[in-house]
Amino acid sequence: MSTRTPKTSTTVSRPAASSKSAPKSSAKPAVKSTAAKTPAKAIPTKSTVKAPVKAGPAKPVAKPVAKPVAAKPAAKPAAKPVAKSVPAKAPDKVPNKAAVKPAVVPVTMAEVEAAAAAVETVVVNETAAAIASLLPTPPRRSDDAEPERYRPSLGTVALAAAGPGDPELVSVRTATLLGAADVILADASTLPVAERFAGRRSLIRSLVDADGLPLEPAARVKLAVESARASRDVVRLLGTDPTTDSSWAAEAALLTKAKVPFEFSPGVSLISGVTSHAGIPLTGGRAREVRILDADDTTIVWADHGDSRVNLVILNGADRAVEIARALVDAGRRDDTPVAITRDGTTVEQRTVTATLADLAVVVKASRQSGPGVMVVGETVGKRSTLSWFETKPLFGWRVLVPRTKESQTGLADHLRRYGAVAVEVPTISVEPPRTPQQMERAVHGLVSGRYQWIIFTSVNAVRALREKFEEYGLDSRAYSGLRIAAVGLDTADALEQFGVRADLIPSGDQSTASLVDEFPEFDDIVDPINRVFLPRADIATEGLVAGLSELGWEVDDVTAYRTVRAAPPPAETREAIKSGGFDAVLFTSSSTVRNLVGIAGKPHQTTVVACIGPQTSKTAEEHGLRVDVRSETSNVFALVDALAEHGEKLRLAAADSGEYTWRPSRRRGAARRRTT
Repeated sequence: MSTRTPKTSTTVSRPAASSKSAPKSSAKPAVKSTAAKTPAKAIPTKSTVKAPVKAGPAKPVAKPVAKPVAAKPAAKPAAKPVAKSVPAKAPDKVPNKAAVKPAVVPVTMAEVEAAAAAVETVVVNETAAAIASLLPTPPRRSDDAEPERYRPSLGTVALAAAGPGDPELVSVRTATLLGAADVILADASTLPVAERFAGRRSLIRSLVDADGLPLEPAARVKLAVESARASRDVVRLLGTDPTTDSSWAAEAALLTKAKVPFEFSPGVSLISGVTSHAGIPLTGGRAREVRILDADDTTIVWADHGDSRVNLVILNGADRAVEIARALVDAGRRDDTPVAITRDGTTVEQRTVTATLADLAVVVKASRQSGPGVMVVGETVGKRSTLSWFETKPLFGWRVLVPRTKESQTGLADHLRRYGAVAVEVPTISVEPPRTPQQMERAVHGLVSGRYQWIIFTSVNAVRALREKFEEYGLDSRAYSGLRIAAVGLDTADALEQFGVRADLIPSGDQSTASLVDEFPEFDDIVDPINRVFLPRADIATEGLVAGLSELGWEVDDVTAYRTVRAAPPPAETREAIKSGGFDAVLFTSSSTVRNLVGIAGKPHQTTVVACIGPQTSKTAEEHGLRVDVRSETSNVFALVDALAEHGEKLRLAAADSGEYTWRPSRRRGAARRRTT
């Protein structure tokens, strides 16, 4: 816009302003030159455009010629405006004809049109730049950077309870605070909770000194105050049970003294959480009162707690349980009063021992357990036999070995935890790109250009490999348009759906390549316009699928989409646990996981329960000398976990019928060996 406006105003106003000051002698040569080169029907706009490009003084030549042509002879009107316009920039600095002649340049129509187009481009670009300058400019930042947000002069401090032990029992408010925190000051026992819910930018600091001892309350609060005054949002994650022992009150008082605002986010109490997970109601029957005692309090008078109608919850009393039981019997409690001791409550390591006050000493000695825990004394402990729900899960406390690729199966650990098990993942296979990518590149080009009728995925890794290739070329799921897609395994089909693609064919029975061949349609040259199939697979895949498809009349492009490489051996303690029976079960999800685990860590102990997906994986395990105890009917890792849980429930019921305390294979192996010697 800034270019067009000066162009119009110069042509109209400058001749009028300079008409009196231009000498006629300087105009005559210009008249002849203009009359010779510029026709009477010349386009004023293009002449005007060219003038500033070639020479400034000849700028208004064309338009004045066109304007006065009707009133006067062509020579005079052309000469007059040109002569008058030449000295427009400096009328007193044109001494003679020689000064004017160099400014007059012959111009062709082609040059005029080219100059007009160039100026028009400049105008468009300047207009676009002007519009863009009016729009807000986004800040330049790296991919992992976050936009700056407003920070008040003083940050916030939140005192939050970490819960009784299980991270999933953290309140929604506490989880939200942790996710948004700049700094998390955590007790050593709460670090797992902090790491689970912390945001990407959160700084986690354990509140221990150089010797590993907990900091004093004043030192903890000092760190919180310093961070808050630096405009940081702080979460002080508290262990123990702040809602009952008021451990948060001391730090809150110091924050108030420092004039730093705070909030308190409570959670599930240690008392209610542990007792409910142990299957023990706090009141019921004749017991209508609950007293909470701390065994560390040396001023407790046990004679005051002999009333059997009052239930006692004794914190830090697990290791003093026998002494406390004697004191309560001496205080008047009946010796057949039920008592329970729970350690590591709400976690998969929870262990509860039940007895009566009279025989507690014998039971505690036989359990061989020690460490902090919660002791409950009262009538309602007797209801645990029917209300216990947590420690009776089919895989409760089991350590399950999961050989996997470097990309773990999402949700597998949580699914095992649902049954009470702890997943220990060991990388056995590393998925790498093919050594020569040209074959894969040609296949992707053929896929886009319509070379294939079908594409078959036999694993999640194949889906992932092709998806990464698509992203490399800027393609998305629309590249699958017009193709028919087959998938082996529900996990493979799920991986496709996450990319926005639904498989046309999934084997209805056993999820294997043999089942796929059985259900795959024969090539029909009338129905099928193309007879070619794209098969992206691993470098060690079997040839049975290609042979089966060829018999059906299809031409298969068998392309190596990825290769599997054996991973490095696990740590020494993990290898020792595998060989000595430290794991209760092992999940094999493919034949390659069997071969690679045995190769890098050795064979699992004979007491370890072996669970395999499908017949091929089971066959490979048996070839390596393993006894297969569990096999899933479908090619899905979650179905395999369900089958393992069903097996574990059978072991639990058998142990209960025989009066045994545990049904964990790793805990039973010692007794089995003793019976056989």
